Amino acid sequence: MTERATVDMWFDPICPWAWMTSRWLLEVEKVRDLDVRFNVMSLSVLNEGRDELPERYKELLSKGWGPVRVCIAAAETAGPEVLRDLYTAFGTRIHLQKYELDEKLYREALTEVGLDPELAAAADTDQYDEALRASHNAGMKPVGTDVGTPVIHAPGPNPDEKIAFFGPVVTPAPKGDAAGKLWDGVLLVAGTPGFYEIKRSREIGPIFD
Repeated sequence: MTERATVDMWFDPICPWAWMTSRWLLEVEKVRDLDVRFNVMSLSVLNEGRDELPERYKELLSKGWGPVRVCIAAAETAGPEVLRDLYTAFGTRIHLQKYELDEKLYREALTEVGLDPELAAAADTDQYDEALRASHNAGMKPVGTDVGTPVIHAPGPNPDEKIAFFGPVVTPAPKGDAAGKLWDGVLLVAGTPGFYEIKRSREIGPIFD
């Protein structure tokens, strides 16, 4: 049997593009020998002190502390493996059902995955911020601070080697064999020494299908 690889993804629940990438990776799991492990980064941490940002985005980042704090509190309480289902519970409500980032969202998502809804209180405290920053830095350090989320750490072309990259940014999330082909291509370019970027302007927003 082929040994399954572990692929780490860093997400912020409020990012629609990270949500699209996560749904794609779950499809890749079905057609490639890999298991996805979810980790928390924070756009609020990433953009601290950036006064030049538009006011609307700064308002979102201010609210964005809540979901990531709750995710870290859940991981600290029940283990990091809980993030897989909790992220789905959060993302479904935020991106598909258009919930506000508030206590109702947090309590419902926590309850759905079998956790104490009282963990929702973590949204309004800095109790877990040290652990949040540690998780954020672990994901972002290998790719730098001029990118956001999604960030992926994957096996490199050589044994015991890891490659880290931002993206892919894709919509809608490919499914089935198309998901696997995109994964193969992403690994090929990301594993090429000296390769840094391929990009084009986005003409459509995320398609949540």
